[in-house]
Amino acid sequence: MKAAVIYQKGGLPQYIDFPEPAVQNDDEVLVTVKAVAIKHFDKGVAAGSHYSSEAPKDNGRVIGGDGVCLLADGTRVYSLGVSGMLAEKATIRKGYTVPVPNGLDDATAAALPNGVMGAAMGLKFKADIQPGDVVLINGATGFTGRIAVQIAKYYGAKKVIVTGRNQQSLDDLLLLGADEIISVLQDDESFKAQITAVHQTTPIDIIIDYLWGHTAEMILACIKGDGSFTNKIRYVSIGSMSGDLIQLSAANLRSVDLQLTGSGLGSWSKQQVGQLINNILPEMFQLATLGKLKIETTQVKLADIAELWNLEVLGGQRLVVTI
Repeated sequence: MKAAVIYQKGGLPQYIDFPEPAVQNDDEVLVTVKAVAIKHFDKGVAAGSHYSSEAPKDNGRVIGGDGVCLLADGTRVYSLGVSGMLAEKATIRKGYTVPVPNGLDDATAAALPNGVMGAAMGLKFKADIQPGDVVLINGATGFTGRIAVQIAKYYGAKKVIVTGRNQQSLDDLLLLGADEIISVLQDDESFKAQITAVHQTTPIDIIIDYLWGHTAEMILACIKGDGSFTNKIRYVSIGSMSGDLIQLSAANLRSVDLQLTGSGLGSWSKQQVGQLINNILPEMFQLATLGKLKIETTQVKLADIAELWNLEVLGGQRLVVTI
């Protein structure tokens, strides 16, 4: 079979002939792969920079963690791969599949789940979003941030404030449900002034953070209390595009009712992952089929994987490899 194979951390994937994966037990099944989204997670694993990374085997390793595939009877499903998914064939676990609705194309079905994981899992399980909550999304102009805006509104957020660098993308978020936009390119004092003004007018209940780094430090400074009663703020770290480390004042933890947590692989329970597979993803697939959850993709061919691996996709789109 043809596959995208990596031989060393940080190397480019190679489009080569590679042995088909073998089913290891009764819980696995061999499938035909149709589409796989290329995510920051996949690139981090391939580069060895993600905390779940494993070293490539001497004979190479097929990359790609999830995608849309066909079962032996032709049923189209989304699934997490046991073997690498960027290949013509892959093995998956029987219990970890989500049927793809007939009205949803392969590329959208492949791209949507990771964004949903990076948005819904944090909002639902880590922030416990409730109708009427005010949500701040730090770094919302990327693919997952755009999904988070829409899901926050779907889950009943009264107000969604978003930050980001690209002004056009920020403007686009107003069309997807955001109520207020804040540029992170302005000077620190102006950025903090806007966050503070929002928090004083409509106290922020949930912060979903895809950037971390300096912007997180500024946001935390803006919500620090003064000794008076405060609302409970659930701060959820999901990404670290602006840096992995921050300085956190102890006063942030003592002066406000602050819950600081993260959302990602290892932080979710088996029950929550079960809900993702059985309830959340089917619901989001249906919303996308009805045009109520909107994403954009750029589609490329598996044969071009090496040339396109580092392609910068603009406008909050997701790169999807069709097979």
